[in-house]
Amino acid sequence: MERCLVMKAANGSKDGLDFNPLKEYMVLSSPQRVTIAVLCISLGLLSALENLAVLFLILSSHRLRRKPSYLFFSSLAGADLLASVVFACNFVNFHVFHGEDSEAVFLLKIGSVTMTFTASVGSLLLTAIDRYFCLCYPPTYKALLTRERALVSLGIMWVLSAFVSYLPLMGWTCCPSPCSELFPLIPNNYLLGWLLFITVLFFGIIYTYGHVLWKAHQHAASLAEHQDGQVPGMARMRLDVRLAKTLGVVLAVLFVCWFPVLAFMAYSLTTTVSDQAKKLFAFFSLLCLVNSMVNPIIYALRSGEIRSSAHHCLARWKKHLRGRGPEGKEEIPKSSVTETEADVKVTQWPDSKGPHPSDS
Repeated sequence: MERCLVMKAANGSKDGLDFNPLKEYMVLSSPQRVTIAVLCISLGLLSALENLAVLFLILSSHRLRRKPSYLFFSSLAGADLLASVVFACNFVNFHVFHGEDSEAVFLLKIGSVTMTFTASVGSLLLTAIDRYFCLCYPPTYKALLTRERALVSLGIMWVLSAFVSYLPLMGWTCCPSPCSELFPLIPNNYLLGWLLFITVLFFGIIYTYGHVLWKAHQHAASLAEHQDGQVPGMARMRLDVRLAKTLGVVLAVLFVCWFPVLAFMAYSLTTTVSDQAKKLFAFFSLLCLVNSMVNPIIYALRSGEIRSSAHHCLARWKKHLRGRGPEGKEEIPKSSVTETEADVKVTQWPDSKGPHPSDS
């Protein structure tokens, strides 16, 4: 309550521009501020360039930008691009330059940061669902997940992310509710609600990928049994082992980048957070930026089709530099089973009525 009285007094002066209560959250020392600035700007710039490259490669290819899988990749890259720019700028402005804003401007900024990261996790969930349909229902994949349905699901996800993230700007702030120990003006009950929402998204990702891996293992085992042991063990296990490695990397990155931040947020709901803990939280927050930097590598740049699009663009630019127009057509390789494409060789799964993908 004491914090609420201080905020009200600050907001009553100069239309809220003298927003002194923010200083309670500006706890970094001068060396720490320099470190944060260097890390945040470097990671933000690298992440923005990576995601911008992915967006360009997808949108510049007529074939890729019409596929639902790559619409989800585009949404993920767009969310991570915005997160890199919005988070880096606001984080440095707040912790390094101690920028002071009115209440409405501050809530707009923190809401924008929340929206971009929430949309990034939402895009990861839609990408996981896309892979589930592709690998488990390849005969009907294109009918189940059309371009129009993908756009509708993305629209719903972005609108929901924006609504949840801008609730504080719409009036759900602290005072008289207890204020968050980590975020100015954010009430603990809102933070708890957002944590529950983001946890549901993460559990959805983990469950979906776990189910994909289970189906792949069933497929590999059934192939070995169906072919009566004639196929070498390495070939029999190729599908589920490769998927296990890929999904292991995906889940490991999610855990490393998000668990420390979410654990700190949950901890702040139960007790008073010291300045040392707030400093640690500031550095752990950069892991979310690392996640936005790693996502393009895991989800997009490993795709043979996106790499082919990159090679085509490089060849086209090289011809332009030599004074010749672009020639030839873009050759797109088939995607592997670890990518979200249905244009793969299929074999019959014993427990289904139609063909299922196999890694050729």
